[in-house]
Formats: sequence, structure tokens, C-alpha cells
Amino acid sequence: MSRLNIILLIIIAAIAATASSALFIVNETQQALVIQFGEPKRTVDQPGLKFKLPFIQDVIFFEKRVLSFIPDEGEEAILKDQKRLKVDTYARFKIVDPLRFYQSVRNEIEARKQLDTIVDSALREELGLRGLKEILSEQRNSITKNIRDQVNIKARTLGMEIIDVQIRRADYPEVTSQAIFARMISERERIAREFRATGEEEAQKIRASAEKQRVVTVADGARQSQEIRGAGDAEAIRIYAESFGQDPEFFSFYRSMEAYKKSFNQDDTMVINPTGDFFKFFELPSN
Repeated sequence: MSRLNIILLIIIAAIAATASSALFIVNETQQALVIQFGEPKRTVDQPGLKFKLPFIQDVIFFEKRVLSFIPDEGEEAILKDQKRLKVDTYARFKIVDPLRFYQSVRNEIEARKQLDTIVDSALREELGLRGLKEILSEQRNSITKNIRDQVNIKARTLGMEIIDVQIRRADYPEVTSQAIFARMISERERIAREFRATGEEEAQKIRASAEKQRVVTVADGARQSQEIRGAGDAEAIRIYAESFGQDPEFFSFYRSMEAYKKSFNQDDTMVINPTGDFFKFFELPSN
């Protein structure tokens, strides 16, 4: 290869290197900041092929799309009613001023750290003016709007715009939750004891009423039995009286038979004159 060809190749390579250093492409989802020796020179927010001074200028690209920001941990806030609440939030933001963004926070990592502090401060301030019922009600949208507006005031000084701030979850801290659960358990146990005591009282009333009814029923049955037995005995006496009145001799015989039956079935020893009236029906009839 001749020296001339070598020189031409070197010139072409130098031109290519210069061109590649002088040209850059901005995508539709990007915006760029041209810096020279660390100093910002201009911003580019339109997509396409762009030019810069070769070798002495560099390009830093930033997202033009909406970005999400989710804190690593929920923030604990004290409400107006002095209750503690652990709140998880998320935010969406855009880089609207690449120059200011670069001068303030340099990159997205630092931007998210700044947003974490700003959102936390605005969240505490707004929730400190609210009660739990407001956070759980339809006023929640206005609360998040106020937080977004407060965050936006500081975010614009960093070259960002906050599109939205939302509360993902609101919970009591672990210690508070355990205390609430303990109170709930205690309350349920108290209600259970009241129900058991009420049930036992009703059971005692039912048992007492049943026992009273049983005693009354038994007493009524005994009374009715005595009345029926008395009526039966009276009727039997009446029938005996009518029967014996018609035949006194048979009545005397029947009474003697009953007396014999009761006397002779005993184990006692009796000494009785056999010629007395008691044994008159044992005598042979006279002709």
C-alpha cells in the first residue's frame, strides 16, 4: 500500500471519527442536554439527528416519558386525632426542564432521593390536618391532590413536574395494630361472656318455670287422684249401705268374714273364747 493511500485512510478515519463525535440521535422518548467541559450549553427536546461540537461537547440523555416513583418503605404520620398511620404512596413525574434537572439533581437516582424527602414532608403536613375518617372517605382524592400540589412547588425548582400522587395503602403501625387486635379480642370475649351469662339466666328461668309447672302438675294430679279416690270410696260406701240395708243378716256375715280375713292372716297369737259372738258363724246351724 502506498503512502498516499495510507494518508487517505487516515484522513477518512479522522473525518469519520469527527462526524461520529459531532452527530447524535435523540429518540422520541428522550430529551438531551449538550454540555461542554461540564457546563450545560443547550437542551434538545425534538427527536432526530442533531449536531454538536466534536470532541469538546458531550450529550446527556433524559427520559421524556412519565416516570414512576415508589418509596421503599411506608411513611408513618401522625393524624389530627393523634393516631399514628403508616402510609404507602407512589408518584408519577416528568423531567420538564433538563437544564435545571441536571443542575439540581444530576440524575434520576438523586432525583428519586429528593422526591422521597419532598413527598414525605408534604404527606406528613397534609395528614397532620386530617382525621382517619377523612382519609378513608371520599375526601381522599382532595387530600392526594393537595399533596401533589405541595410536592409540585418544590419539584419544579428541580426541573420536574409531579403528574400524580396517590396513597396506595394506609395501615396502623405494627404495634398499634397488635393493640387494636388485642382490644378487639377482649371486646369479643366480653360480648361472649355477656351472651353466656344471659343464656344461663334464661336457662335458669326456664328450668325454674319447668320445675314450678312440674310441682303444680303433680299436685293437681295428686289432688284429682284423692278427689277421684274419695268419690269412689263414697260411692262404694253408698252401694254397700244400700246393699246391706236390704239384708242386715248378710251385712253381719260379710263384716265377720272381713274380720276373720284380717285376723287369721296375722302371725300374732290370740286367746279368744270360741263361744263368743266373734265365732258365731263357725257354729253349726241349729235344726
